[in-house]
Amino acid sequence: MPSPVRVALVQDAPVLFDRAATIDRIAQRASQAAQGGAQLVLLPEAFVSAYPRGLRFGTVVGSRTDAGRATWQRYLESSLDVPGPDCDRLGAIAAQLRLWLCVGVVERDPSHAAGTLYCSLLIFAPDGSLASRHRKLKPTATERLVWAEGDGSTLDVIPTPLGRLGGLICWENYMPLARAAMYAQGVEIYLAPTADQRDTWQATVRHIACEGRCFVLSCNQLVRKADYPPDVLAAEPLDHLPDPVCRGGSVIVSPLGQVLAGPLWDEPGILTADLDPGQLTRAKLDFDPVGHYARPDVFHLTVDRSPRTGTTFCATPHQARENTRDQFTAFKA
Repeated sequence: MPSPVRVALVQDAPVLFDRAATIDRIAQRASQAAQGGAQLVLLPEAFVSAYPRGLRFGTVVGSRTDAGRATWQRYLESSLDVPGPDCDRLGAIAAQLRLWLCVGVVERDPSHAAGTLYCSLLIFAPDGSLASRHRKLKPTATERLVWAEGDGSTLDVIPTPLGRLGGLICWENYMPLARAAMYAQGVEIYLAPTADQRDTWQATVRHIACEGRCFVLSCNQLVRKADYPPDVLAAEPLDHLPDPVCRGGSVIVSPLGQVLAGPLWDEPGILTADLDPGQLTRAKLDFDPVGHYARPDVFHLTVDRSPRTGTTFCATPHQARENTRDQFTAFKA
């Protein structure tokens, strides 16, 4: 039988709106997890450098404020370029500790002028390389104000010595076809970083584990009002929120939906569990969502894995016409 895999979830707050200090905190917490034998460490959604819970950025329907735009600028400037030097620094942490480091980040795309952010999950290999980047397909509710939508090009599962690794971010996990795309790629360690602190989220991750016959690792932040920068609180008081504003609930679940560690509430901490790879096989005796339970004669899923951009530059007008004709033909098909 393969050896058990030790995994760790870091439930903590980032240093909100401070990218460098947050990466320092990641290095410290990941080191603590590695000392406990962790081979994989997962941090929550949008850990670098903030999940902007409770902030409105000065917006209501039909108007924005100058103060809100200034807070937005600060939020964008504290986000992470992928690729970029801070991304390299996260890779160096993974390499130094010889583990798989999985981090929720707010990502800037340096290929175009700053102004668009993505909620992303980065997976760094023990050699320091960026093994996978997944951009959240659908930000939820007012998250759409601050984050753009990803595309199918980052909807992947990667083979690793620990098992096939991939996942979805927060309420993407309520998208049945997105989950099906994960299962179809043979996901075995399913990462579900989140900002959802409700009891109902516990039912969600246990269901995913049963449905996908995979281990599910769900990691959330523990954030208090005092963790927000004073000037941000002065501009947008959080009087409408409880304290803590996010109480955690990180949890590790087996392929049969059994809780292996957690949930951890109302305090920071590191959850660990040893995953028995044999459970992945034993759980599929009576249910395999993409095998003997799939019914491909009835159901079929097509996933578009091509990257999507809004602009295509062509060398000649003729090439532009040909590209348009090809796209129209593909649309009709």
